[in-house]
Amino acid sequence: MRVLISGASGLVGSALRPALVAGGHFTATLVRRAPAAGEVQWNPASALDPKSLEGFDGIVHLAGKNIAGLWTEKFKREVRESRVQGTRTLTTAAAESFRQTGKPSTFVAASAVGYYGNRGDEELTENSPPGNGFLAEVCQEWEDAAEGAAAAGIRVVQLRLGTVLTKQGGALRAMLPAFRLGLGGPVGNGSQYMSWVALADVVGAFLFTLMKGDLRAPVNVVSPRPVRNQEFVRELGAALRRPAMFPLPAFAVRLLMGEMGESLLLASQRVVPSKLEAAGYRFRYPELAQALGAIISKAGP
Repeated sequence: MRVLISGASGLVGSALRPALVAGGHFTATLVRRAPAAGEVQWNPASALDPKSLEGFDGIVHLAGKNIAGLWTEKFKREVRESRVQGTRTLTTAAAESFRQTGKPSTFVAASAVGYYGNRGDEELTENSPPGNGFLAEVCQEWEDAAEGAAAAGIRVVQLRLGTVLTKQGGALRAMLPAFRLGLGGPVGNGSQYMSWVALADVVGAFLFTLMKGDLRAPVNVVSPRPVRNQEFVRELGAALRRPAMFPLPAFAVRLLMGEMGESLLLASQRVVPSKLEAAGYRFRYPELAQALGAIISKAGP
């Protein structure tokens, strides 16, 4: 399979691309600078020549501004535009290329469980309605931006990622220093659900989805065992052999991080991977203790 990847240097892309190559697939990357061999130049805010997509069987779209930061109106606008405009640029070109050549026939894009908003203890599947708030709105627009490709006949899949666990970046990497010092603990009252997934299973889900021709539309990429925050910190402390008894009060989260902290740390999302499991995907790390043990060890992903 010939796969074109946007955001290939990011957390997921840097793990996915070598996995594709190891599986015998050809990969190329989208870049903004002058392209070298194995690269295709693009500007997410400008039209892309459909001819640049000829010959690719699938596109994996991962590019987008990191949501970690001070959520000013300017910052939120940049987050929204980076996802919506980039997706629309790629899918518009892909749709025209598909009409002319029949390729690319598959478009797999990252989305997020932020789509569901803050939902307490409600179990959330792909059929659950969207929630409220900035992240929910962005995810809806992000996914809607691919409608043109689906209308043209391309198989479109949006993978709604949970909190990706890896030492290489993301939330876990940010948490490790405090927990290694024995200063970690629950956030707020610790009752909020965390929908997590090991990076190895994120890569596995992308590979599975690319090859599974009957998977379409949104697919939750989360462990089948979401946990409450208090259980997460307890298991992380156990994996590190450190206590996890220093709570971060909700008022401090709101004071220090504002809307971002409210959405990323205090919101509760009990998401399950209904479509992936029904399609036959087998998680490498379905249990949190197992995942953290592997990740913290030298051999971990």
